[in-house]
Amino acid sequence: MTQTSALPFSKVRTVGPLVFLSGELGIAADGSVPAGIEAQTRLCLERITATLAGQGLALSDVVSVTAYLVDAADFAAFNGVYAAAFAEPRPVRTTVRTDLMLPGALVELTVIAHQKA
Repeated sequence: MTQTSALPFSKVRTVGPLVFLSGELGIAADGSVPAGIEAQTRLCLERITATLAGQGLALSDVVSVTAYLVDAADFAAFNGVYAAAFAEPRPVRTTVRTDLMLPGALVELTVIAHQKA
């Protein structure tokens, strides 16, 4: 279990064959938040890909995604980036409109992946 140092939650938890990732925001390596839903969605997916790789997994192992969007008007642009990232069969997904904790954040993604035996 990997613990995020400043926050009281795990970044990754494995239970049986399932790997649960905490929510990822589109935050650049320098801590900045880029403008625009497309850039933030790409960064979220890059961060998720890196975390999955650390577990020996890839986006193709993701079975479920929960997407949180600040603005429902961003849905189409978000969906375009998302669709390009996931091949068939795509994960199941729930998309919710909500406020996010990080100022300027437009999207947060959580995923559940499956480890093949």
